[in-house]
Amino acid sequence: MIEIKNVHANIEGKEILKGLNLTVNAGEVHAIMGPNGAGKSTLASILAGREEFEVTEGSVTFEGEDLLDLDTEERAHAGLFLAFQYPVEIPGVSNVNFLRTAINETREAHGEEPISAKDFMALVREKSKIVELDSKLASRAVNEGFSGGEKKRNEIFQMAMLSPKLAVLDETDSGLDIDALRIVAKGVNSLKSPENASIVITHYQRLLDYIVPDYVHVLYDGKIVKTGDKNLALELEEKGYDWIRAEMQEG
Repeated sequence: MIEIKNVHANIEGKEILKGLNLTVNAGEVHAIMGPNGAGKSTLASILAGREEFEVTEGSVTFEGEDLLDLDTEERAHAGLFLAFQYPVEIPGVSNVNFLRTAINETREAHGEEPISAKDFMALVREKSKIVELDSKLASRAVNEGFSGGEKKRNEIFQMAMLSPKLAVLDETDSGLDIDALRIVAKGVNSLKSPENASIVITHYQRLLDYIVPDYVHVLYDGKIVKTGDKNLALELEEKGYDWIRAEMQEG
């Protein structure tokens, strides 16, 4: 589905990614863990197309297309979704209007008719149940006045509505209590299918108690330096990232 080859990226002249390689196939969940400053959010940002990050070398192929040649809107139409670490508020724009516009923009890009009001509201009711999102929140301005947990649940609700091929979750567990974490993880798990994939970026192992990844990757100093199954996350929890640093120095 997505293949990242030897990607180097910088911001304001400082190199953050230093030859990152990653392949994610349909039906898979990949977790990316690493210490602060390793490049986790930079990876999410370049996949989403944030202009302040410059890719200086390497390639990213998504569904056979050169992702780096697409603008942010085209990436969304192609089926890429990013859940932000810190979801932004959009005052004056209701959740439902925002999502209906986004869905119809994607449908138009694929030569499809706009979704009807009846079908859209049925979809809202169905998907809001997945993350136990109150109907009043679904009708309010995007993230305005939401708690941290409500914002993260709203992100997963948006993901459910848009049904992306690849979801990139950038530290979705940040700041969540156990109940909110469980609800968010339940939403992610319920949306998994053989046709889509997820990249879950996290600093801590606790999210992976709820979302079981097929692969766990350690991102360290701009590169993926170790890959394993869910047990790698448990090992990191026990030994810390200094263990990775020590391994690299020995190597």
